[in-house]
Amino acid sequence: MPISKKSTASSRTRKIAAPAAVFDTNVVLDLLLAREPFDEMAEQAILLVEEGRVSGILCATTLTTIEYFLRKLHGAAETRRQLGKLLSLFRVGAVDQRVIEAALQSRYSDFEDGVLIECARISQADMIVTRDKKGFQHAPMAVQTPMEFIRQFDSID
Repeated sequence: MPISKKSTASSRTRKIAAPAAVFDTNVVLDLLLAREPFDEMAEQAILLVEEGRVSGILCATTLTTIEYFLRKLHGAAETRRQLGKLLSLFRVGAVDQRVIEAALQSRYSDFEDGVLIECARISQADMIVTRDKKGFQHAPMAVQTPMEFIRQFDSID
């Protein structure tokens, strides 16, 4: 039985799933705290999430860290607004006993990086976006700086 033109057309227009990327806390803070010279690259990287070209993931611990810094600068109301914006763009990767135990039993020298790596692994992320590539050298997925991350998508256009 031949495939109809309608089904052929819809299969051609089917979207390919966006790659999933966990954003390290430092990248998100670069943008939200306007930390120069890193804020522009962070903004461009996060814009890829906003455009739907990437499925963005934030580790649950990233949100608590961001809340701490934003609240000190902007107060509770603005902090909640900013966190709400992040939640509208990113899904949250769980940090539960499984993640903590895996990070503790791993060979990662920095526990916080280990938690983020294990969160990324369990969330089935394709990559981690960070300014601290050295801290993620044993990660089982790609690790890119914001600039490398952006360039990867520029080459696809």
